[in-house]
Amino acid sequence: MRRVAVTGMGAVSPFGRGFAALISGLVEGRSAIKVLDELKDYGGLRTRLAALVPGVDGKEIPRSKRRSMSRQSIFAVLAAQEALTQAALPEAEYGSGRYGVVVGTTISSLETSESFFADHFRDKSFSRMKTSLFFKTMNHSAAANVAHFFGLEGRLLAPAAACATGCQALGYAYEMIASGVQDVMVCGGTEEFHPLSAATFDLMNAASFRYNDRPELASRPFDRERDGVVCGEGAGVLVLEDWQSAQDRGAKILAEIIGFATLTETGSIAEPSSAAMQRCMALALANAGVEADVIDYVNAHATATEKGDIAEAQALLGLFGEQIPVSSLKGHLGHTLAASGGLETIATIEMMRRGELIPTRNLNEIDPRCQGPRIFTAIEKQTTSLALKNNFALGGVNCSLVIRAGQ
Repeated sequence: MRRVAVTGMGAVSPFGRGFAALISGLVEGRSAIKVLDELKDYGGLRTRLAALVPGVDGKEIPRSKRRSMSRQSIFAVLAAQEALTQAALPEAEYGSGRYGVVVGTTISSLETSESFFADHFRDKSFSRMKTSLFFKTMNHSAAANVAHFFGLEGRLLAPAAACATGCQALGYAYEMIASGVQDVMVCGGTEEFHPLSAATFDLMNAASFRYNDRPELASRPFDRERDGVVCGEGAGVLVLEDWQSAQDRGAKILAEIIGFATLTETGSIAEPSSAAMQRCMALALANAGVEADVIDYVNAHATATEKGDIAEAQALLGLFGEQIPVSSLKGHLGHTLAASGGLETIATIEMMRRGELIPTRNLNEIDPRCQGPRIFTAIEKQTTSLALKNNFALGGVNCSLVIRAGQ
């Protein structure tokens, strides 16, 4: 099995376009969550909150390429562009068949579908349908658009596992490079906000609404006063590369992916399982060939839902005990769903590079049922050699990555 290096990272987040905007928002402890007034026009929807990407319209992308892209595809292409620029790979190799793409979304572009059907149902005519509609709404649209925009002719995958999508994309990319079937993978997740996403969580009593008048206080992972998820959007894309090739060409190695696991818990399609979470983390550690006591930090999934936070805290306590530093970034970013695995992995790698850990925002009083792991509330200076990244999703999908610090 080959070693797998991270050589590029790109972000489009609720803090704005680019890696620098993401990291500065997190380090400064800001909230990207805002009141979205138009949500009041949707009957039965209690939440008024969202974490939207500001100032990105994608018009720099030539129209001939952009016409097949929804907003989430635009986010993915811009994030991939930043990651590939940092990686500085030889462009002559893009079309070699050894450079692939794994980029997933929760669901195809709801914004595009809604726009089409709002017009279509006026008279049930297809005469006004544009040829680009299918290319914007097919389930692998974001992955295909990334591949076509950059001319990446290797394997193409488009996982769809809700909140675990981005983490799965990174894990599958890692496995393809480690096994030798690809040399480079452009991988991650992307998401565009739609009211249906917020409504889905609201229907399950898992969306935040008690902080509609105080958006900066909403999304409170592990906190006693949390009341649910705030949905967001964006894209987090990384370039993974065969370690030896990266070294040979003198690339800057930002981190190394050394372990991955994903599994399905079939006891409930909606309820989180602490036992399954713990088993998934243990499998990732086994895949990495390391023990729990050498992990220096865990970036938790922790979405600020009651059952999810409790289950993850119990799983962390069961595997790591009370000393492991743990934090969630969803108090800053909201829950960017399919993008969360990519964006939060980028942030975790940067924490390792900086030697400082970003705390959980809005954690004023920990829920007693989440007690156990050391969930810290202020930036901590710490050398972090090994980190674990979790993402867990509805449908019983669990996913964990093990990351080693780079050069």
